[in-house]
Amino acid sequence: MRYDLTPETRTLGYKLLTATVTPRPIGWVTSVSSEGTVNAAPYSFFNVMGDAPPVVALGIMGKPDGSLKDTARNILSAKDFVVNLVSRDLAEAMNLTCIDAPPDVSEVDLAKLETLHGAHVAAPRIVRAPVSFECVMQQVVETGPVQRLLIGEVKAIHIADACLLDPKRGHVDTVALDLIARMHGAGWYAQARDLFELERPVYANETK
Repeated sequence: MRYDLTPETRTLGYKLLTATVTPRPIGWVTSVSSEGTVNAAPYSFFNVMGDAPPVVALGIMGKPDGSLKDTARNILSAKDFVVNLVSRDLAEAMNLTCIDAPPDVSEVDLAKLETLHGAHVAAPRIVRAPVSFECVMQQVVETGPVQRLLIGEVKAIHIADACLLDPKRGHVDTVALDLIARMHGAGWYAQARDLFELERPVYANETK
């Protein structure tokens, strides 16, 4: 079955993209408005996109009324943000921050989340998040009328001490992070429980 995507089939296209590109990491973004309100919102159109320099990308669509979402507006104004990763024990709090709160209401307060100031950015990080990336906006790409691809350069990474095997060497106990990811449809999430390992092939060895 082939589906041709056009502006008229947007709803169908969204459904197909989110049902097939899974699991998707969740970027739980904290940002600050020009009025000083701390916003928190999760995005699954998110990933790391390079390491020289280290960059992450966020795809943020517009609100149903055709305006920019608070996160996009805040980042465009403040030029920085924090991406927090979501562990299973934070799933319910993360879900609460999906709420359609007015711009002057802080989702951080609604979810009773403790935050700490960033070392390099104005946006705070969520204390209980196992991983947080402090980011400054590097580039913004307008991919639609109110749709933005925001690229941020990572200036600092915070990792919970309990999830580090060897802090000096940067060895992380990835399983201990207990991260969740977005799956198909509204409200579906997954945890990475079943793991397998494959060695990367070397061409010279394969052609002997």
